[in-house]
Amino acid sequence: MRQVIELEGVVKRYDSAAAPALGPLTLSVAQGEALAVTGPSGSGKSTLLNLVAGLDKPTEGAVTVAGRRIDRLSEHALARFRREHIGMAFQFFNLLDDLTVTDNIRLPAQLAGAGRRKAAARADELMEALGIQKHARAYPGRLSGGERQRVAVARALVNRPALLLADEPTGALDTASGHDVRTLLMDLHRAGQTIVLVTHDLTLAEACASRTIHLVDGRLALDSSAEAVR
Repeated sequence: MRQVIELEGVVKRYDSAAAPALGPLTLSVAQGEALAVTGPSGSGKSTLLNLVAGLDKPTEGAVTVAGRRIDRLSEHALARFRREHIGMAFQFFNLLDDLTVTDNIRLPAQLAGAGRRKAAARADELMEALGIQKHARAYPGRLSGGERQRVAVARALVNRPALLLADEPTGALDTASGHDVRTLLMDLHRAGQTIVLVTHDLTLAEACASRTIHLVDGRLALDSSAEAVR
């Protein structure tokens, strides 16, 4: 099975005199896998996500995503790679409040070079699939938290990315909205979307992920696909 993510001997240091924020870490994520990343605050979860997203570069090691060695790419090439291959959904949605739901969703497609008509058609397809079509002309500020997260996920998927990264996607939601987003992630996984989910919510990880890793002090402490790492 094709590997969407491959980390080889990855280490990230922010202070050369201190212990690494992450690593050394070797990790693979296969196509169609849903990986939950758990661990206490400061364990390296966000660092891992930033390295996979190409938002940061490792101090040591190699980061390969969708067949590309992204730690060797320039900032310009990284930005283009992210647009084409990685979708990201965040805890606080990061939607543009002065754009409608439709315009928020289709914006990444237009930035990637898709024509307006093609981008609009893809946005319509996703809104229908995610149950937010009735909000197409609404502005994000008028939606519930769960609805806004669905818009954020639609935006993340508009370019048909190889990889969806979700950073605490239910962290800012009430119980009902969190349940809706959990169901959405489960549906995406069943449809074959490769997902990396960073979360403190073990219920979310158990429901949505086919595999869970647990980080402690930047190191892999547990991988549910294997025995505990010692």
